[in-house]
Amino acid sequence: MSNSILSELILRKNKGIKSLAVLIDPDKVILDQLDELIMNMVSARVDFILVGGSLISSDLMETVIQRLKPVEIPVILFPGNHAHIYPEADGILYLSLISGRNADFLIGQHVLSAPLLKKSKLEVLPTGYILVDGGKQTTVSYISNTNPVPHDKPDVAAATAMAGELLGLQLTYLDCGSGAQKPVSNTMIEVVSKSVDHPIIVGGGIRTSQKAKEIFCAGADLIVVGTAFEENPDLLFEMSETRDLCNELVTKN
Repeated sequence: MSNSILSELILRKNKGIKSLAVLIDPDKVILDQLDELIMNMVSARVDFILVGGSLISSDLMETVIQRLKPVEIPVILFPGNHAHIYPEADGILYLSLISGRNADFLIGQHVLSAPLLKKSKLEVLPTGYILVDGGKQTTVSYISNTNPVPHDKPDVAAATAMAGELLGLQLTYLDCGSGAQKPVSNTMIEVVSKSVDHPIIVGGGIRTSQKAKEIFCAGADLIVVGTAFEENPDLLFEMSETRDLCNELVTKN
């Protein structure tokens, strides 16, 4: 198993370069529209593609991954449990739900998946997953039976991220969940990003390019957007432009 994806994320963070990822949920994707989405992602120069979700009830995940493989964009699994492992992808966010107290999502699912992952060629990305209150209960909080970190408690999120880093996790993912009413606060992102040395991923409730800009400026290294693209396909290009503008400022400085 290589570490090219993680190395690239760390390199970009060290250079101040921001990245954009699209999250494709196999339960929500319309296969007849997937080719158009793929073309748009290529045109927008999306950096990474995540595939998965908290609850996958369809059998389309492998089909989606196979359709994405010809695209020269890294495909990373975003698993909801140990069954969501497909060796055809490039990597997997090995998520430990460190904001919760459910042992099954802290280590239990990992024990079940470890033998398969050790045999695969998937790049494993050890990730501290921190669920943040986005204004309503999400699928991930219901499925995992865990409470999110309160939206106005950045110190709790920061201490949680630091604990994950000290345990050896190499990424922190702050997520309000799919369909969140509000994204992670700029304050929380700023406090967390200053508390750990590794890359910060932020997702959930990001519906405008202006909000994406604020989140990048607050300290996010990678923004993940899913549901918003389903509602507004043009947002993909707006987000891409926002990322590019942020990176141009880094280059000039």
